[in-house]
Amino acid sequence: MRRQKYDSTAALERIGVSYADAEALRRISMTLHRWHELECGDDSRCIVRGNLESGEFQYADDGKAYFEVSGRSGKNRYRPTPDRETGALKRLAAILERYPTLASYVQGDPRGAALYILRPGDVPPGCSADSYYNRGIVVCQ
Repeated sequence: MRRQKYDSTAALERIGVSYADAEALRRISMTLHRWHELECGDDSRCIVRGNLESGEFQYADDGKAYFEVSGRSGKNRYRPTPDRETGALKRLAAILERYPTLASYVQGDPRGAALYILRPGDVPPGCSADSYYNRGIVVCQ
């Protein structure tokens, strides 16, 4: 795994990304990967988005982040948690502003890498990055 880290950093440097930005992208990728793992959850808890109003939880994609904890009685409890995903995406956007020819793709499945950097030509014109993101540079943890 250590070799992949250096390979992705070196690949980013070869296309003109500074070492500091490449390392920042690696940290963003790690943050997003862990967030996606927590969204999938484990036996008793997962991260969900929504609003907690007067004891009732309403799911909403644009809501606040909460840990949903399964209770023994079958009633779930919701605990606010820091929204690390939004911060990581803001840092990613700030970095990519310095490299206008590059784009990013965030892959939300925790079984793979979370972040890919796309160069011009990686995605054919008129096509979606959803099908071609693996042509880009994977940002390894």
